[in-house]
Amino acid sequence: MSKGLIHHVELYVSDLKRSVEFWGWLLEDLGYHAYQEWDAGRSFRLGDSYIVFVQTEERFLDVPYHRRRVGLNHLAFHAESREHVDAITNRLREKDMAILYSDKHPFAGGDDYYAVYFEDPDRIKVELVAPK
Repeated sequence: MSKGLIHHVELYVSDLKRSVEFWGWLLEDLGYHAYQEWDAGRSFRLGDSYIVFVQTEERFLDVPYHRRRVGLNHLAFHAESREHVDAITNRLREKDMAILYSDKHPFAGGDDYYAVYFEDPDRIKVELVAPK
């Protein structure tokens, strides 16, 4: 284990079932595996790091998430290759999920930044980036 690597990220979500359906296939494609499961949460692990999804309590659902407010803006993951980015892009389209910045896809981050940008059910931006 290396000092400084992220141990885990915990995201509170508005609908746990919907979030697990969205994130499960993507994280498994990226090499994560189901790690923990309890009534109000699920986690997925890759090596020494994991991502946790927790159902937000009803009393805190009155203000929806927005990535432009204080807090998390997005999560970015490494892809294996440009072909991997393309394969995920195709799966997102098959699942009828919108590609952000589609007019500039796959170079929305710049000429040498090959990536796909999309949103989870709570509109958290997700980014999958090919190596240079």
